[in-house]
Amino acid sequence: MVWPWEPWCGNDLGKLERFRAAGHNIVSITVAGDNHNIGEAVQRIAAIKRELGAFSDTVALCRTVAEIDAAVADGKLAALLHFESTRCFERILDMVAAFYELGIGMALLAFNQSNSAGGGCMEVEDGGLTHFGRSLVTEMGRVGMLLDLSHCGHHTAMLAMEHATKPCVFTHSNAAALIPHPRNISDEEVRACAATGGMVGISGSSMYHGDPDCSPQTLFRHLDHFVSLVGPDHVGLGIDSVFDPEAISAFIRARPDEWPEARDPDWAGVKMALPEDLVGLTACMLEAGYDDDAIRAILGGNWRRICQAVWS
Repeated sequence: MVWPWEPWCGNDLGKLERFRAAGHNIVSITVAGDNHNIGEAVQRIAAIKRELGAFSDTVALCRTVAEIDAAVADGKLAALLHFESTRCFERILDMVAAFYELGIGMALLAFNQSNSAGGGCMEVEDGGLTHFGRSLVTEMGRVGMLLDLSHCGHHTAMLAMEHATKPCVFTHSNAAALIPHPRNISDEEVRACAATGGMVGISGSSMYHGDPDCSPQTLFRHLDHFVSLVGPDHVGLGIDSVFDPEAISAFIRARPDEWPEARDPDWAGVKMALPEDLVGLTACMLEAGYDDDAIRAILGGNWRRICQAVWS
């Protein structure tokens, strides 16, 4: 599961208990992104580490698979940290290793719009992976930082996966074959991701899965499409829950260049799947005949395997 740490949209750290209570073992927290430079990203990492200390009885900040296993064994929620885009590196490759040491185990390449590394999915034209982007993908692989391609343009994502030497992921993306939204990914991208040894995690956003009620059945429809393409060993959950849908809808309306919905005056807003929907989604898998091994892989086993393969 990925989850943005943004109190302004209801995502304060107190909400982590909802994930634990709903049966989740791991949450990867978006701590910074394209709105933050190096200094701001460092400050946010420091702040979240300090604030997480207040939840030490139920949440453990983890950086390795061994630490995750220990947290789960203790009945705690394992919290990881990641970046949603690469502006935080400011074109300084040495910052990849520096942020890795500070606890950043994954970074998304480009968030909707183009940056120094590559094209975003909402651009008029996706120029593909840049020279710096190639160097960045190489350095992330060397250091052991997981490469996330959600929000990237199709051409950029395909080139990044071709260039990568370790498994890649789409942490929270749905099927363009089912809902042709710019944020969704093609079957070609899904197969290419699986070929790297990576996986796709489904998103819980109503904009991307086509259901204003965010029903478990709709989430399962996208999950099942991915499983039909690449098998259960390359599919999982991303969800990206937001607890204040009105606040995130206002955020989207203010950014019409990043979201096409914002240009529609009749757009009703976005809703998001919530941690408690895990139960209904699991029930859908059982009803569809998924076996225990497949369900365990989708609910977390695949993430564990890929993190073990990528992290140094």
